[in-house]
Amino acid sequence: MIATTGSMGASHRTRAMLGDGLEHAFNTSPQFTLQKLWFYVHPTVHTLFLIYQLITELATADDTAGSGASSPLASDDEDEARNEALGLGGAKLKAVLSGIENGGIDASSIAVKGGEVLTILYERMQNMSGDPAARMVYSTLLKAAGKPYVDMLQKWTKTGSLADPYEEFCVKESKFINRGTLEMDYTDEYWERRYTLRDGSTMSAFNKRHQAGVPPPRAVGGHLPGGACVPPLLEGWKHKVLLAGKYLNVIRECGIEIGKASGSSEDGSMDDEKFFKTIEDDYTHANRTLLQLLLKDQELIPRLRCLKRYFFLSHASFLTHFLDLSGAELRKSAKSASLVKLQSLLDLALGADAHGDDMLLRDDIKVTLATSGLYDWLLKVTSVNGEIEDGDGASPHEDNRKEKEKAKDDKKQIIALDALTLDFNVKFPLSLVISRKTILRYQLIFRFLLHLKHVEQALTSMWIEQRSPAWRTPIPSHPEFEKWRLRLFLLRARMLAFVQQILAFVTFEVLEPNWRALEAKLAKVTTVDQLLRDHVDFLDTCLKECMLTSSKLLGAYSRLIVTCSTFALYTASFTKSANQGFAAPDGDQGMARRWEVLGKFEKNFHHWFKVHLDCVQFYASSENVSLLPLVVRLSSIKGTSM
Repeated sequence: MIATTGSMGASHRTRAMLGDGLEHAFNTSPQFTLQKLWFYVHPTVHTLFLIYQLITELATADDTAGSGASSPLASDDEDEARNEALGLGGAKLKAVLSGIENGGIDASSIAVKGGEVLTILYERMQNMSGDPAARMVYSTLLKAAGKPYVDMLQKWTKTGSLADPYEEFCVKESKFINRGTLEMDYTDEYWERRYTLRDGSTMSAFNKRHQAGVPPPRAVGGHLPGGACVPPLLEGWKHKVLLAGKYLNVIRECGIEIGKASGSSEDGSMDDEKFFKTIEDDYTHANRTLLQLLLKDQELIPRLRCLKRYFFLSHASFLTHFLDLSGAELRKSAKSASLVKLQSLLDLALGADAHGDDMLLRDDIKVTLATSGLYDWLLKVTSVNGEIEDGDGASPHEDNRKEKEKAKDDKKQIIALDALTLDFNVKFPLSLVISRKTILRYQLIFRFLLHLKHVEQALTSMWIEQRSPAWRTPIPSHPEFEKWRLRLFLLRARMLAFVQQILAFVTFEVLEPNWRALEAKLAKVTTVDQLLRDHVDFLDTCLKECMLTSSKLLGAYSRLIVTCSTFALYTASFTKSANQGFAAPDGDQGMARRWEVLGKFEKNFHHWFKVHLDCVQFYASSENVSLLPLVVRLSSIKGTSM
């Protein structure tokens, strides 16, 4: 320690000579007094006192409040004996209880090390900046103590290698998370949680700290312990440090050799401006390399265009061909339909219609069947603030109700067409952008559009069938029958107009404008994280403007569209009834039944249409201005009501 302090003032040699001289004077000179001794040692005493204060703070930083106080657990001999018999001694039990109270991590169990030491040094240097000796001592110690930390940081930002055996660095790795999780992960676990900051902070403005796995602050000083404490000089750079190494690891997992970034600093120091320029250069190099890999080498944008054409039905000819080929199979229940047969028919349809960029995805598009109906699933998701309700803490009555609903859902069979969706096999590193959570969003939009197309096709087929003489030939002697036919024609026309207006709105005023906005952003994107955010934001915006994220809008719309699809299913029944009425021009006994069935459809459609229009008008005026064009479209249908 004396040698260290000597290097902070005069040279070590000068201090040694001074020590020898004082000892010689003490032994030989009668004139050597305490006053002379104090004069010579005073500068060194001050330096040693500064070091003593630092060591004291470091030594007491991990003390917990009240650690020396007696505990009721320790004072009760009977409880202590029982705890020992259970394998939980007094100290062990207190550690367990402390861990529970602090989220499973006890700050006092983490040694004062890494970033915490550098933070304490930096704060002491700043607080005593008016004392030249203190500034000299602490700045020298900060540079010397920070060298291993700087070396670790530079190795991370230049090569993506994290060598931190004592958990002193601000970045940590979750090794159990690997890129294989991308195949089944709907939360981007690999990208978000493989490499993280120990203090739990993220770049999101809405989620400053993940509490899970983050140690609580020290009872003394208030710092986060160990490597979770980011040195103040690095606080504004920690996210770039994290991203630089994260990008390099993605590049390495693609089998690409990582070249050393320019601007390296062999003798870097946290108070050196060149050090931060090196971090910026490393981040820029890693970001530019990964962005180039995704956009150019992996052809990300052409693949996104293909996804858009297939999942948003912009290239609908393949779907029409596929539905024609697989009509019989899709009319079966979802559990009875053959996925193998449907996949072979899809491959046949894709082979006939794929061309140009579509060939990129032809072999990766797969057909799959969902386990529940689209609207039932979405209503469960959006029922409680946009999240699936958690059953923990529910009352027995609530649990019983949920069990009955689940049993009812299990018994309810959906046809394969309602469960039909597409899936996409994507390889790393594109799976970072086209991840499971983004594919899920594409699937929701695809199923929404597919159902609309199916209902439109069913209502159009109904119109074609109703061009027979039984529907078109005037029967003056049976005015009640003619009135029934006209009312049925009007209801079918209004339903078809509703479906077509929703399709036109979704296609031309939601999906296409948002896609053009995404393309414009991708043309100017400069960071990988911005690329990921833009893609997810695009899909979330499309889902919101398609009315798939609001439980009230979705509830009214689902009942309305189900009414339309059920009405189309009655085509054969209506035709049979019309033939019977046409065969009895002087009147028949079935009119009451005809009016009863038609009246139920009219009542349901008019009621839910009004509820849906009111909901759309409310949200368009308050939360979702993009719905204003839909209000105009639906109002034109309302004007035709009887």
